[in-house]
Amino acid sequence: MPEIAEVARITHFLRQHLVGKRISKVVAADDSNVFGKVGTTGAEFQKAVTGKQVVSAGSQGKYFWITLDTPPHPVMHFGMTGWIHIRSEQTGYTRYIEKTKNDKEEWPPRFWKFQLETDSDPKVEVAFTDARRFGRVRLVHCPGDDIRKHSPLKENGPDPVVDKDLFTEDYLKQKMRSRHVPIKALLLDQAMISGIGNWVGDEIMYHAKLHPEQYSDDFSDEGMRRLFKSIMYVCDTAVGHLGDSDKFPEDWLFNHRKKDAATTLPTGEKIVFITVGGRTSCVVPSVQKKTGKTTMPDTKEEREALENGAESKYFEEKTPKKGGKAKAIKKEEEQPAPKTVRPAKRKAVKEEVEEAAPEEVAPIKRNIKNPRKGSATDAEPVDFSDTKTKKSKPEAKSVDPTPELGRRRSGRLRAKDI
Repeated sequence: MPEIAEVARITHFLRQHLVGKRISKVVAADDSNVFGKVGTTGAEFQKAVTGKQVVSAGSQGKYFWITLDTPPHPVMHFGMTGWIHIRSEQTGYTRYIEKTKNDKEEWPPRFWKFQLETDSDPKVEVAFTDARRFGRVRLVHCPGDDIRKHSPLKENGPDPVVDKDLFTEDYLKQKMRSRHVPIKALLLDQAMISGIGNWVGDEIMYHAKLHPEQYSDDFSDEGMRRLFKSIMYVCDTAVGHLGDSDKFPEDWLFNHRKKDAATTLPTGEKIVFITVGGRTSCVVPSVQKKTGKTTMPDTKEEREALENGAESKYFEEKTPKKGGKAKAIKKEEEQPAPKTVRPAKRKAVKEEVEEAAPEEVAPIKRNIKNPRKGSATDAEPVDFSDTKTKKSKPEAKSVDPTPELGRRRSGRLRAKDI
């Protein structure tokens, strides 16, 4: 996702190529996500921008805009894969370049959401693209100088590069002490600080030598001071190079966190990947020590996982699911549940009783009025002659004073089972 440095890069190109020129033609796609989810349409955008002169361009964190001579003004967000292309100009770099310089430029580029051109000579052609459609293009109805006083910018925190008078060490300390969240999660919260995303946050934590899982309100004053200095250093450097990673210092973690890169730094320290606040974080355990309470206990298993230098299932198991409560416990190995012993089947019990010797079965005499009453002490003798092999003619039915009784709930056999 484009972060503070990438947005600063695009703002630079907009100032260089659009400011002072009039937009003569606009074509916008009817995209219900890019335009519709922020209260406008491609047709409304096209009507609002056509014929307007671009006065200025600005940015705050991950948002950027162009100020026109009359409102409304376009305010944009790249989302996951958004980008601004200028024809015959290389605005992209590294992962944003789809074609090499030797290939013929495709125009309009794929996945375009709007394209415009100026009436200047030579004319300038600009296109906004977004393959995954998480980007947003909205119209803000206000004077150009008040754009940051309106949504969505007013809900966002200060930009570390643009708002140096607002983003101070005292401001950071106040926000850290007022929240009880992992420090990495606080850095990614745009309501606290604008522009810091995943890779910038990891770079900041690495240079500050702080662990991303440690709670924001459990740092010493010295730790907070180091974090503030690291934020200013990383953001100023990245924006100063317009986000061009080829120009980043050699000792930056960014140069070694790619999937195809080594799992160690040139100095030999191991790199591991853990999940913090639902995002994958790049950590160098030998450099980034835990000095306070964290989202999970510093157990022997955790230390071993970090020392192994590979992405550990130990951390993946702790990742909270959506709607669930985060738990700082390790999932124990599943043990097979003990098999429950079922009670003997009635048929088996019955057969066992039938096979017993006659003298082994106690005779039972029942009380006719109340079959449950009766004792073995006053029982009369019972004839146990072989009835299985002896065949007799059917006799007339007679009323037996002893009713046939089935098995009791207690499991003892009743008369008919005997």
